[in-house]
Amino acid sequence: MVERELDVDRVLAGLHEPVLPGHRSGLIALVGRPNTGKSTLLNRLVGTKVAIVTPVPGTTRNAIRGVLTTEAAQLVFLDTPGLARPRTLLSRRLNDLVRDTWAGVHLLCLVTDVAAGIGQGDAYLARELADADTPVVAIANKVDRISPKERLLPALVQLEELGAPLGGFADIVPVSAETGDNVPRLVEVLTSHLPEGPRLFARGEVSDQPERQLAAEILREKLIATAEDELPHSIAVTVDEVAPDPERADLLRIDAVIHVERESQKPIVIGRGGQQLKAAATAARTELEVIFGAKVFLSTHVRVAKEWQRDPKQLGRLGY
Repeated sequence: MVERELDVDRVLAGLHEPVLPGHRSGLIALVGRPNTGKSTLLNRLVGTKVAIVTPVPGTTRNAIRGVLTTEAAQLVFLDTPGLARPRTLLSRRLNDLVRDTWAGVHLLCLVTDVAAGIGQGDAYLARELADADTPVVAIANKVDRISPKERLLPALVQLEELGAPLGGFADIVPVSAETGDNVPRLVEVLTSHLPEGPRLFARGEVSDQPERQLAAEILREKLIATAEDELPHSIAVTVDEVAPDPERADLLRIDAVIHVERESQKPIVIGRGGQQLKAAATAARTELEVIFGAKVFLSTHVRVAKEWQRDPKQLGRLGY
């Protein structure tokens, strides 16, 4: 296996594969406040892990594409960072990324956490989406956490009221991304709102995320899990290459650099005797071996990129 960006030949092949009459296809953006379960929902819809998931709000930092192909349609989802009040240059750039993603999609999905309650952040997003001139489906996520179930109806009524600035939502669908409850119905609803068209990706393609980005994200996910609440937002990970070992065809070499903002954060990431970093790297390597279908040698280095969340040059170097 070699490092690849988007496989153009494979994508073009998807354009010419025969499809059923009335086949639908299109781009669907998942938007919402931080921690409403957008990445969990994306993974559930696609049927495999294409986006990292942590309990920490603001984990997603890229627009991740996931592809769901059925006989009747191909749905290309774009998972976006949670839109939030900008506190750093990074958060401002992520907000810009979210708004840029809205342009050119066929459908927008406002993902809400009905278990936590519909809040001002959801209302703000609904008003923002009114300017997008694109149909919006409201997704009431985390219904499995609502008890008693009688609480769901008032939450759905409150969610429906958010659609007033848009002239009403195209549909409202309650789901649980965690358990999969009602997700098949969501796929049916989303498909009904897409235009007729051919496949945009070949059958079997689930994401166009470069392997080096996926490797960096998986490692960042494991670092966030081991770092807990100490410095998750200060961690960035870059991978220059995912490449076969020159001496072993069955081995992939991944060289990752973990960036933190201050010198004092390095020992927190590394841990006593290097155990914290070792645990995160081992967990990442184990998962990457399953994803890539090959043995993985993962090397890690921790470096300081001083105040990178606020430094435009540092952000550029880190890919933001």
